[in-house]
Amino acid sequence: MPDNRHVLDELYEVIAARRNADPEISYTAKLFAKGETKIAQKLGEEAVETVIAALKEDRAALASESADLLYHLLVLWAEKGIDPEEVWNKLQDRKGTSGLAEKAARKPE
Repeated sequence: MPDNRHVLDELYEVIAARRNADPEISYTAKLFAKGETKIAQKLGEEAVETVIAALKEDRAALASESADLLYHLLVLWAEKGIDPEEVWNKLQDRKGTSGLAEKAARKPE
């Protein structure tokens, strides 16, 4: 099994590097050119497609749609200036904490 521990970090770096690429030859650059609303829309579409694949119990489709979902999430992070390390730190901070306890400790919005 390949070492995929850093694959999302590597993908984020590729995404960030393509921000100013030619939108005619880079899908990522095309997303950046369309802005955060389109990026967020695509993320939502991929989330729905991921759910549909899960409900159909199609493992291959679920894996593929999950990859698409993660890619579009990373594009959104890059658009909003969020480094993956910020998210990894949030996850690390929550490690060992019950999800219910973590949610109860959040400040009301």
